Amino acid sequence: MTPRDKKLAFKIYLYLGALFITSLVVSNLIFQKFFYWYPFGDFKVFGASLFEISVGILPYPITFLITDLISEIYGQKKANQVVTAGIFASLFSMGILLVAEQVPALATSPIQDETFTQVFALSPIAVLASMIAYLFAQYIDITIYHFWKKLTNGKYLWVRNNFSTFTSQFIDTFTVVFLLCIFKVLPWDLFYGLVISGFLFKVLVAVFDTPLLYLFVYLFKRRFKLQAGEEIELGI
Repeated sequence: MTPRDKKLAFKIYLYLGALFITSLVVSNLIFQKFFYWYPFGDFKVFGASLFEISVGILPYPITFLITDLISEIYGQKKANQVVTAGIFASLFSMGILLVAEQVPALATSPIQDETFTQVFALSPIAVLASMIAYLFAQYIDITIYHFWKKLTNGKYLWVRNNFSTFTSQFIDTFTVVFLLCIFKVLPWDLFYGLVISGFLFKVLVAVFDTPLLYLFVYLFKRRFKLQAGEEIELGI
């Protein structure tokens, strides 16, 4: 690979990391708004709405698509580095929110303390719960992805993409909803509905993002002339 190609590959890796971190941090900040993702009716399961989920789940599947793409093109080490950076960014954002919460608002401030607290006071708890779930889910996703990649000798991209994502997304959904109920951010009567609905939503997104992963991997391999199973070595 030429120095110019390596520079381009690093720049793309940097932007993928930025998209990953932004999606992760934003999902933790907006989680308190809920909506029905199935517009044609309200179905109940275990007494809870099956299709009721937090808007915080919307950017979250993007993080798994990005880690799968980085895993495929740049390797397991680079995927783990992005995950670690995402943890740091989320914890840092939690620290900023805690400090901002303690600063009293001016009388002329467009947003008063009560409104700010109502919107952001639970975010640090959400970040903590999300980070614990995320830590397990993302590393498991990357590990399973590379397990299937080695087992299939770099073939059957859809197998490793979906098998890794299905497992990790269930762990993530179950753990984060469980912790939010433990911390009394969410009531327990929503537990089963949110777990099933959240997991179902993520599974459907994972299925639909498989063609996108194939497209991106194809474009990478064509641009950088990569062979089956070959990864880009950034040397950092």
